[in-house]
This record gives sequence, C-alpha cells and structure tokens, in this order.
Amino acid sequence: MDYQGALEEVAAAVQAQIGQGQVAQYIPALASVSADHFGMAIADMDGEVYGVGDWTQPFSIQSISKTFSLALVLAHGGEVIWERVGREPSGSSFNSLVQLEYENGVPRNPFINAGALVVTDRLQTLTGDASTVLLDFLRAESNNPNLAFDPSVALSETDHGDRNAALAYFMASYGNLDNPVPTVLQHYFWQCSVEMSCRDVALAGGFLARHGLRADGTRLLPRREAKQINAVMLTCGTYDAAGDFAYRVGLPGKSGVGGGIIAVIPGRCTLCVWSPGLDARGNSVAGVAALDYFTTLTGWSVF
Repeated sequence: MDYQGALEEVAAAVQAQIGQGQVAQYIPALASVSADHFGMAIADMDGEVYGVGDWTQPFSIQSISKTFSLALVLAHGGEVIWERVGREPSGSSFNSLVQLEYENGVPRNPFINAGALVVTDRLQTLTGDASTVLLDFLRAESNNPNLAFDPSVALSETDHGDRNAALAYFMASYGNLDNPVPTVLQHYFWQCSVEMSCRDVALAGGFLARHGLRADGTRLLPRREAKQINAVMLTCGTYDAAGDFAYRVGLPGKSGVGGGIIAVIPGRCTLCVWSPGLDARGNSVAGVAALDYFTTLTGWSVF
C-alpha cells in the first residue's frame, strides 16, 4: 500500500468538506479554533507514520482520551469495569441525564460522558493519579515526551462543566463512584485537555491494531480485551451517530469534539484525522468524509 499516495488522494477528495460544520461552542477554549484545518496520519504496525495536511499540529483530543483511559483500566484492573458500565450504544446525546436516570446510575457505555467518568473514577482508584498515568502512557506510545495538558482547555471545561458535574453526582448517589466527585471531574477534564497531533494519536493507538501489544513489544492487553475495545469503539465511539459511522466507514473509531477521530484497522494500521468543523452530533464533518473515502479507496474495513 502506498500510504502517502492514499492520504494525498483522500485530502484532495474531501477539500469541499473542510471548513464545513461548526467548531465546539460549549467549551470556550475550543470555540476560537479555525474550522479550516485538516490533517490525517497513518501509523503502520511497525510504527512508521505517514501524514498529510496539518498532521503534525497539536489539537485537543477531548473524548479520544476515553479510548486510552478504558485500555488502562482494563490493563490495571481487568474486566471488573464492566460491572459498572455497559457496552451498548446510547442512541442519546453524549451528556444525557435522562438515560442515566432510567438505568439507575449505570452508564450505557464507556464513551459517553457518564461512562467515561466511571472509567476515570476506576483509573483513579487503581493508580492514584488518573490523568498523569494517562499522559505518561500517551507519551510513551507516541514516542513524544513533550505531550502535555492544555491548562486553558482544562480550566475552560471546569468553568463550564455543570452538566458533567450533574452526571457525576447523580452516579455517586447510586454508589457508582468510589472517589469524591471533584476529584473525578478534575482528572476527567485534564485527560480531555491533552494536546496531540494526528501523528501522536495514530502512534498511541497502535496497540489496538497490534491486538494489545505496545510499541515496545510488551503486552498491554490480552488479545481478547483489545478486541473488546475495538468492538465498543465500532458500536459506541461516535456518540449517537455510531450506526452511521459504521455504515460509512466500517472501522472501530472514537471521535472528540476537538475535531479528531482515531480509527483502527486491526492487523494493519491506525489512523487519525483532524478537522475541527463538527456536525450536529459532534463528529468532524471532513474527518468522517476522509475516513469514508479512505476505506472505499483501499477496501480496508472490518466488513
């Protein structure tokens, strides 16, 4: 496969979609980002990376971090987490309170906000410092020791995090959080604030393409648990548009409202695309179009 040639063809094909949509408005630190950016990278099984456009420019990964937090919880604590969070698509907004109340404080899946708060709570219990453990892991897997939190994004989310606080306190009332709510929220916001480039994200997610093996060849997860994460990404990773994403792209993927999407082709490579203009469901307009074109061009999907 000519990865570089494929990326250049994809970028040319989606030019009309770049700039479409609206950047995230409910987090002021993200509202000032231009929607005209576009970058895409591929990391193969050996860690070789190819990119196009703004593929080396850092952006706020936001909910992409949830994939890595879940992996670390499974690596440190096994499958106990599934007793506290489900594995089903939500069909509702990523910050819905209604569904959580209906299901007695147990989030539908780990990629909606409520589920990610439970995962963060579990990682905090297992490690004592959920956000730092995540950052250290991302630095190691991306081979970029300069990765960092963006304090302005973390503080912006904290100042406008009333809905997440409501979700956390509601779950605490059902006994589904072990740590104090302010602690869980702090680590959750800082995890979402990590800045990475498409290059960094593609490399960091390589363990999912390698069936659980880290960049250094050691095993982070059993093959079965890597499969589980990919499966939940496919069915739940793009908010309440997961069915449409599976239909168009056909890959496990996780999006973030910063405009990034990570996608995995098990046994082949990991991709990351970034374009900040979002559709009504919070997914990158150009990013989804690029992944759609890539899988059509290459014939690579899980179907």
